[in-house]
Amino acid sequence: MGCPVLIKKAGVKNMPSTKIEFNCNKIARVQGLDEFAQLLFPGNRNHQRVFLAIFIELKYVPAQFLPHLAPLCERYGFSPRTLETVRSKMRRLGIIDHVSRFNKSRGYREGWVFSNRFSNAQLHLIELMRDFKEKTDGRQEKKDRDLFMYL
Repeated sequence: MGCPVLIKKAGVKNMPSTKIEFNCNKIARVQGLDEFAQLLFPGNRNHQRVFLAIFIELKYVPAQFLPHLAPLCERYGFSPRTLETVRSKMRRLGIIDHVSRFNKSRGYREGWVFSNRFSNAQLHLIELMRDFKEKTDGRQEKKDRDLFMYL
């Protein structure tokens, strides 16, 4: 009798979760960067620590420009894999952005900077909510009620 063979499924790589805590009561109570980290990385203290390290280093480095994130691993004692996971999530959320060495405005230097995409997305969400609550006409009401058939 042979041993069972485990077959690894091919396909999509495991992408880190972009789950965030979007509870209006918790958001209203946020007063510090550590609490903000808890919203963005709920239940994972290691990721919260890495987020704080990246955010604080980027905040206080001259011109808010970090050429490399890798030295943070040694400085704060976390793994490169965890750094990559958190960096990836921060970039997808629009908190940080990578600058190409072909960018003239950054002096042709490659590195990491804060991005406005996260805050712009939140402002857009506010506008969407205002627009969705507004009554326009009878046709819009019919469209809104028809949405139930598609979900």
